[in-house]
Amino acid sequence: MKKLICILLCLVMTLGALTACGKKGKTLDEVKEAGKLVVATSPDFPPFESLEDGKIVGIEVELMQLIGEKLGVEIVFEEMAFESVIPGIQACKYDCGMSGITVTPERAENVLFTDEYCLAAQCIVVTSDSSIASKEDLAGKKISVQTATTAEEFCREAGYDVDSYEANADAKTALTTGKVQAWVVDDLTAAAMCEGDDSVKILDKPLTTEPYAFAFAFGSEDLVEEIDKILAELIADGTVEALFEKYGAPYTPPTAE
Repeated sequence: MKKLICILLCLVMTLGALTACGKKGKTLDEVKEAGKLVVATSPDFPPFESLEDGKIVGIEVELMQLIGEKLGVEIVFEEMAFESVIPGIQACKYDCGMSGITVTPERAENVLFTDEYCLAAQCIVVTSDSSIASKEDLAGKKISVQTATTAEEFCREAGYDVDSYEANADAKTALTTGKVQAWVVDDLTAAAMCEGDDSVKILDKPLTTEPYAFAFAFGSEDLVEEIDKILAELIADGTVEALFEKYGAPYTPPTAE
């Protein structure tokens, strides 16, 4: 009986996996027919997305809304932890992922990316009285990062002692309360979250340079192709750069890589 139960469980799991693998992202026509694009996001990443009086605001929020206008559909945002965004796209629970997502070869095996729309960098944040001056000083130090980010991946691959947190606000608090000696995060997010805070400082030299894009499930190729055209127009006419300026952030186009 136990053997039979195990066999049945294996069959159920296999069928479930096949069903999941058979899921496809929405096509352009399906999105237009639905009249909406459901976007998964973790709104704890200013200036790209954050909560303000309970409303999601930021560079990517406005950029996605402009894309929605061009497509003729409503943008519906779904809030979640960053680590749930890409799995949610893979499972086709959402149409698009948007959370300052860095394009990496590993992620490109699991989701379909739009063209890149900007370059960002990972930087090091330390307390104002810290003796840490560069990444060479991070050896033997404990570092906070946000879970499932490229900051976490880079720091772990580099062999650093890493503490991971669901939100960057918690990663920063770990630094200011002395639980860690450094915090690695996107440079523009660091600038937004550290503005006016004399207890911390951002080191000048970045750790990495990374391109950002939006993520979709495989099967959404024609939808992504249309969004790529829209992104190209918005970059070329200065709209994307103006959004960065609106939020007080310098804009580095993807062609600068």
